[in-house]
Order: sequence, then structure tokens, then C-alpha cells
Amino acid sequence: IDYMREEEDLPNRFHEIFVISPQYELLGYVQLDRLLRTGRSASVESIMEDNIHPIEATVDQEEAAHIFQQYDLLSAAVIDNNGRLVGVMTIDDIVDVIHEEAEEDIKRLGGVGDEELSDTVIDIARSRFLWLLINLVTAVLASVVIGLFDATIQQMVALAILMPIVASMGGNAGTQTMTVAVRAIATRDMDSYNTKRIIRREVMVGLLNGAAFAVLIGVIAAWWFSSLDIGVIIAVAMVFNMLCAAMAGILIPLLLDRLDLDPAIASSVFVTTVTDVVGFFAFLGLAAWWFGI
Repeated sequence: IDYMREEEDLPNRFHEIFVISPQYELLGYVQLDRLLRTGRSASVESIMEDNIHPIEATVDQEEAAHIFQQYDLLSAAVIDNNGRLVGVMTIDDIVDVIHEEAEEDIKRLGGVGDEELSDTVIDIARSRFLWLLINLVTAVLASVVIGLFDATIQQMVALAILMPIVASMGGNAGTQTMTVAVRAIATRDMDSYNTKRIIRREVMVGLLNGAAFAVLIGVIAAWWFSSLDIGVIIAVAMVFNMLCAAMAGILIPLLLDRLDLDPAIASSVFVTTVTDVVGFFAFLGLAAWWFGI
């Protein structure tokens, strides 16, 4: 206590006092409130706690934030490769990190990466070009699927009217699942122990929502076009596409993460492609088979 009163080079606010050896090796820590309640005759070693969770200086700031969250830390010792204390991180530092990482994830989900308002027009256009090009390729793929059933669409105009509904519902369902998956991967809430459970849960959600909206759109389509067959076809396609959307929304981010690609910036393009292609193929293919066109 006397040392802290006399020492000028101390943080403005701190919660723990880290204990080191003469070689600066981290030994443990003492809670500040416990130090104040302990008599002067007690040694620091006797009140020191050794269940510490140090952070290596080379660790990424996102990993440091995860350690703070996992162990509910207010501060953490920063050590080098030899276990020697080189600094301290506090919860105030981590709040800034969490804000930066959340902002970065939002940008990546929109496919804009690390853009800043100060970037030039050329730099921004260049950074967005790749993902727009990939999106163009996937859109052409969806159009190719539609082209396979051009004769079916020509004979039944109702299919062209209802076709965007199936793709749109699948796209939205896939995006919802994808957002949850990307965030769970970023925060380490999804790991090898609960991945199967989360996949099963998302599949069940896809089936339930698919069945509910299938009944709704099936009734609307049957009444709109005075055709029970149309209602059945779009209902079945809706269930199938929303189920595939749920699976794509969870599996694509996991696959990209396994390949060391950023799920936040790459998932949306592939999920949208899957839901569009599957939706169009299921709806138009089922109609062609049902009506023998």
C-alpha cells in the first residue's frame, strides 16, 4: 500500500495487483480489496491467488476479448513468450476492442471489408469489385437454372409470378441463420461440442417455418390462380427451400471457417446462391414434373 501511494507510474484505475518474481515472471495476483482488508504483517504471497489467465502479447485482440468474456475478467496480465510480465489490459481496453470487432463484422457481412470514409473512390470500387463479380457469376448460375425450364414458364405464367416468392423466402431464412452462425463463430460460442446440436436446431427451425409459410402461400396461390395444383407445388417447394436455406446458413460459415476464410465476408454470397438455385430448381422442376411439361 505504501508503495502504491508513493509510486507515480501507476494506471489511473486498476482492480488487481500482479505479483512477479525478480525475473519478471508472472506468479499470481492480489485483489485490491483483499489487500486493503489484510493486516500489514501478512505477506503478499499469503494472499496471492495463482489461478491467473494471462494473455500472450502476440495474441490477436479478438482472442483477448474472448478470454475476458470467457473468464469474466476485469483485467489481465500480458506476458511474452517466456512468461514475463510486459503489461496489463483492463476491461476498458476490451470494450473498445469489442466495438471495433462488431463494426468490422457488420462491414464484412455487407461485403465492404475495411472501408473508411476517407478512402478514395478508386480504392472503394476496387475493394468491392471482387465480391460483386462473384455475385454476378452466382446470379448467372441462377438464371441458367431458370433457363432450363423456359418451356414450363411459357406455358404457365403463374410460375413466373410466384417464382420470386420462393427464392426470396429462402434467401431471408438463410440470411437469418447465417447471421447467427457467423456471430457464434466470431464469439467462439460454437465449437466442436455443440455444432451438431446447433445444426439440428436450425434444421428444425427451417422445417417449422417452412411448413407454416408453405400452408400460408399455398392457400394464397390456390385462391389467386384458382388452382389447387399450383398451391401444392409452391407449398412443397417452400418447405424444401427453407430447409435447404437453414442448412446452408449454418454449414457454409462453418466450412469457410474450416478453410481459414472469413465467414463474415464470404458467406452471404454463397448462401444467397444456394437459396436461389435450390428455390428455382425445386419450384420449376416440381411444376414441370407435376404437369408433365
